[in-house]
Amino acid sequence: MSTTDSTTPRDTTRDRAAARTIAGTSTTAPGGAPGTAPRPLSTRPAGPRAAVARPATGPRATATATARPPGRRDQRGPGTVRPRRRPHGPPPHELFAERLLAVLSGLRPVHWMLGQTIGSAYEQLVRLAPGTPLRARGAVPVIRTCRGFQPRPGVIEAAASVAAGEQVRAMAFRLERGTDLRWRCAAVELGGDRVPARADA
Repeated sequence: MSTTDSTTPRDTTRDRAAARTIAGTSTTAPGGAPGTAPRPLSTRPAGPRAAVARPATGPRATATATARPPGRRDQRGPGTVRPRRRPHGPPPHELFAERLLAVLSGLRPVHWMLGQTIGSAYEQLVRLAPGTPLRARGAVPVIRTCRGFQPRPGVIEAAASVAAGEQVRAMAFRLERGTDLRWRCAAVELGGDRVPARADA
């Protein structure tokens, strides 16, 4: 006695579609028919690829950045700032000659020299300043000459001549440089009586 297969063609189609779905080779199209899975849409823009400018690197970029314009002869590159040189002021003995003149002529008080003296120089100024020995009537005293020399490093011996009208007076002083590299007056002395100024002095 023979047995008849009850499987219909429609059931066979469904089994095959399920097997393909499990295997990932295809999907079932709408309506139950087997079909091919749709491909994802591409997000890449159509047309030729646009060129993207990239900054240059390496020795060529360094040579380009440091290249000098045509006709330029100096060795400075772009962005190089030349350091400024500080202007040289007058030497210390000329500065202190003016300061001592201001005190001994009454233009400045004695305590103005407190931070600029050392040793017995301030006491000497206290004794000399009240008489304003470098003041002259009807004339403004000025430093006529001022010369200094260094007997050893950190010490300056200076001599100046102060003219007030037709009168000239000598002034000698000594400067010493401290550990803070600042110059200070260590001694001051005035010459004798005023003498008439000579035209060839």
